[in-house]
Amino acid sequence: MTAYEVRVAQGETDRAACFAVRHEVFVVEQSVPESIEYDAYDADAVHVLAVAQDGTALGTGRLLFGDAALAKTGGAPGVGSLGRLAVAESARGLGVGVALVRAIEAEAERRGLAAVDLGAQTHALGFYERLGYVAYGPEFQDAGIPHRAMRRPLP
Repeated sequence: MTAYEVRVAQGETDRAACFAVRHEVFVVEQSVPESIEYDAYDADAVHVLAVAQDGTALGTGRLLFGDAALAKTGGAPGVGSLGRLAVAESARGLGVGVALVRAIEAEAERRGLAAVDLGAQTHALGFYERLGYVAYGPEFQDAGIPHRAMRRPLP
């Protein structure tokens, strides 16, 4: 098993590593247009990064909160928005995705948020359900990929 750490991204080097993983997973693997993968919300989001001991970026995700979360999801005040969760193909099955979600939730709790919402690709519903998320609302398309909204209250 590869040893790794998950941390809140600090500085441009970490941010570039987050964006590189997102590019690999969303743009290259899933054919999401690069023009919509990166957005204005990235500037103020909390990005988390999973990094192997050798410095290789393994995964990333982001938390939107406050007005950004409200604008992005149309959600409720006090609810954060988990998004752009991506794990490099070479790191799948190592628990990186779970660790990233839990790090984002911890950051949401630290900020006093009551719950976390996300838009899950339908093939990933089971992953999020195992982490305590519950789907709600109809299926919708995002970047041509079917999604469902999900929420998990925080302790």
